[in-house]
Amino acid sequence: MLAGKRILLIIGGGIAAYKALELIRRLREAGAGVTPVLTRAGQQFVTPLSAAALAGAKAYTDLFDLTDEAEMGHIQLSRAADLLVVAPATADLMAKMAGGHADDLASTLLMATDKRVLIAPAMNVRMWQHPATQRNLAALRADGVLAVGPDEGDMACGEYGPGRMAEVPAIMAAIAAALGDGPLKGRRILVTSGPTEEPIDPVRYIANRSSGAQGTALAAALAALGAEVAFVTGPASVPPPQGVAVVRVRTAAEMLKAVLAALPADAAVFAAAVADWRVTGASPGKIKKDGSGHPPVLELAENPDILARVAAMKAGRPRLVVGFAAETDAVLENARAKRMRKGCDWIVANDVSPATGIMGGAENAVTLITAEGEEAWPRMSKAEVARCLAARIAGVLA
Repeated sequence: MLAGKRILLIIGGGIAAYKALELIRRLREAGAGVTPVLTRAGQQFVTPLSAAALAGAKAYTDLFDLTDEAEMGHIQLSRAADLLVVAPATADLMAKMAGGHADDLASTLLMATDKRVLIAPAMNVRMWQHPATQRNLAALRADGVLAVGPDEGDMACGEYGPGRMAEVPAIMAAIAAALGDGPLKGRRILVTSGPTEEPIDPVRYIANRSSGAQGTALAAALAALGAEVAFVTGPASVPPPQGVAVVRVRTAAEMLKAVLAALPADAAVFAAAVADWRVTGASPGKIKKDGSGHPPVLELAENPDILARVAAMKAGRPRLVVGFAAETDAVLENARAKRMRKGCDWIVANDVSPATGIMGGAENAVTLITAEGEEAWPRMSKAEVARCLAARIAGVLA
């Protein structure tokens, strides 16, 4: 998959730099050539000797290496690679990239290249969430820079949250996708995500407590494996991933319309928490208390069953239809029954009772139910669940 590809790996300064050494080893095992470039801060965490030994090639550190610069070596380095990877991409490196700075070898290479760039951000959670970093990320994405991660978890500084550099397998998958060699290349996959909101009046609605994090992570994982992803999302609290076609909807009826418009697809994964009910005749104005002590009567109607409708299609049905079963009791029994009732191929079951902290949280614990049997996966980050499920989907479609 990566045989013969040339990767220029820029190693920024941060404790996650140790993962860059494993990344070099894995890339070499896959047949890729790696040229390491270490920033001054990166050299505080890993040595040029370690990187060079694993890469089997010279590790570069200094912009003003006279031997190389006599032949404009920084230009040659940036153009000879098939892909530039920045791992870890620190807040400082991202700021330099977004601002167009070129005051050291790494930033100069990034400015001089005519190839695609993939970053793997890694930093303290507060730094990641800072408006400046998010502005820089948006600017980089607008410039066509690809990103993988960051993940959520414990940090070396003792804090918890988003900011951990993606694990090496995820970076490898993102590299393969960036080079167009992912196992899902040429496959189109539909993913739904987030809640739906069914209006009661202009300011109130019926919804589910879904952040959209699991569906978003799954769309990103599938895209990292090379799939063309159509991402239909309700009003989620997490932003959609890059590199996918995003269709934003609000209600279940809008989601059904968007799903049908997104077909055909090789696979469809329904991770959205669609409201089961909608209010018939939603009020055009805000409903107010009248002092009588009697609340308004709301008439409810069932929303369309999007998963069942797609699973039952006679023509144009995706080869693989995957549903999610978020349950609070009798989880496996209800999930098994749902798979049969909906007619889907797989069901991903999870316990979302309040004690689990899964609904709206960063982790998930799921059981994959298929016609062949059941697999209980350990509790892990939603990003890791997404990568595992994406790999299983690739095993069917590739």
